Amino acid sequence: MPSLGTLASLKYFLPELTLVLTLLVVVAIDIALRGREDRRLGVILIALAGLVMAGVFTLMLTEAPQGGLFSRMLVLDQFGLLLRFLFILTAILVLLLSVPSRELAGVNQGEFFALLLGVTVSMMWMANSVNLLMIYLALEMVSVGSYIMVGYLKTERLSNEASLKYILFGAVSTGTMLYGLSLLFGLTGTLDLYGIRSALMNETTLAQAGPALLFTVILVFAGIGFKTAAVPFHFWCPDVYTGAPTPVTAFLSVGPKVAGFAVLVRFFFGGMGQPVGDGSWQIVGSVNWQALLIGVSVATMTLGNVAALLQTNLKRLLAYSSIAHAGYILMGAAVLSDEGIQAMLAYMVIYLFMNLGAFLVVMVVYDRLGSFDVKDYGGIWKRSPTLTIAMGIFLLSLMGIPPFAGFLAKFYVFAAVIRAGLAWFAVIGVLNSAVAVFYYMKVLKAMVIEEGTTDDTSRFVLHPVYAGLLVVMLVPNVVGLVLWGYLDQITEYSMKILETL
Repeated sequence: MPSLGTLASLKYFLPELTLVLTLLVVVAIDIALRGREDRRLGVILIALAGLVMAGVFTLMLTEAPQGGLFSRMLVLDQFGLLLRFLFILTAILVLLLSVPSRELAGVNQGEFFALLLGVTVSMMWMANSVNLLMIYLALEMVSVGSYIMVGYLKTERLSNEASLKYILFGAVSTGTMLYGLSLLFGLTGTLDLYGIRSALMNETTLAQAGPALLFTVILVFAGIGFKTAAVPFHFWCPDVYTGAPTPVTAFLSVGPKVAGFAVLVRFFFGGMGQPVGDGSWQIVGSVNWQALLIGVSVATMTLGNVAALLQTNLKRLLAYSSIAHAGYILMGAAVLSDEGIQAMLAYMVIYLFMNLGAFLVVMVVYDRLGSFDVKDYGGIWKRSPTLTIAMGIFLLSLMGIPPFAGFLAKFYVFAAVIRAGLAWFAVIGVLNSAVAVFYYMKVLKAMVIEEGTTDDTSRFVLHPVYAGLLVVMLVPNVVGLVLWGYLDQITEYSMKILETL
């Protein structure tokens, strides 16, 4: 498929169009039904229906030819299709998580769902952008929507504080990225990633760029690192995750993070790398960005795991855990091969279910106890063996313990790294995984062994939506190894980014 113009591209843009239309309908219905009891149910059903339709349209595009859309602002390829579906699935799960949430019970959920839809469609644009301007616009749309969602509890001091910190860090990071993008345009004369690759293969352009190219790449990586919570751009993450409503924290830990990794792959593999056959890639230009990614990956997983050891607030613990997992995912990007991209995709798919599952348990406990402190999880085994077993499975999966799906995620990444001849890098990842066992087991120890801090010993009663979501999250984690073949087929199909345009 050649690069298409605006009108010809629309038929390949149905998922995004569906979400934008759904967003407008949700806002209109929310206003029209103001004061009526069925208002909340109406916006929930409309938002859910729109997301499901967008997912169906995404699946229908699997047979579509690959190529450029909207005069090469976006692309349609197998890599982007999987991420489109992953974002939609994340939004559906977070929407359902929000329905019985105690934290969001007293606020207008119609506006919240509109923001969720807006950020979701923006993430889809991020994952499919190959133009520097489009990448920046999509990233800013994701950021602005996320800022509002984080501060959605207007009467809560922590929520407002988290939103302010998120805005400040986001403004600096994305401003830095924009400066880097402008320099890159000045050095190469094009905003198109494939055009940048061609320019960097020209010796004259490369000689003129000189050391400025390294400086430019670091500036651009600041914006990408902010979205992925990679060290040293992670400072916002613990405070924002702690202060935001828990459904928003769960969403941020998966959706925008995955979108950031998509931009990373597009930028480095599409703009500063080229395929050389047999699924391998080589660096284009004078910047050794593989070494940059390896260094950031090691720092990210190490800091995340070590800092998590000291946490007593479970949301904050999971925030540092999320930083550590960003380091593991970065290992796949540093491999410079299709296998590395496949490892990243497999990890992100599995991470969706194990991380959202852990946050689901956190929400259930908070709705009952009103606390996120690990010490208040004491005695939960006696009050809800089912919830304790579920949390155990999610945490064991996050550790990477077989036979749960998290083991498969780490296996993909470590195997790709070892096959690339970076065994020492894999050893660092394994050692970090061993460190992570200590803080995950601290939570299980509190739930199973320690005594409760409250006189309330009544059993937990799960909301039907929570119960259904618990099953949805548990199944992929428990039978992950059984479904290995299907995951391998999906990610092998999706690891091919559009190599030329």
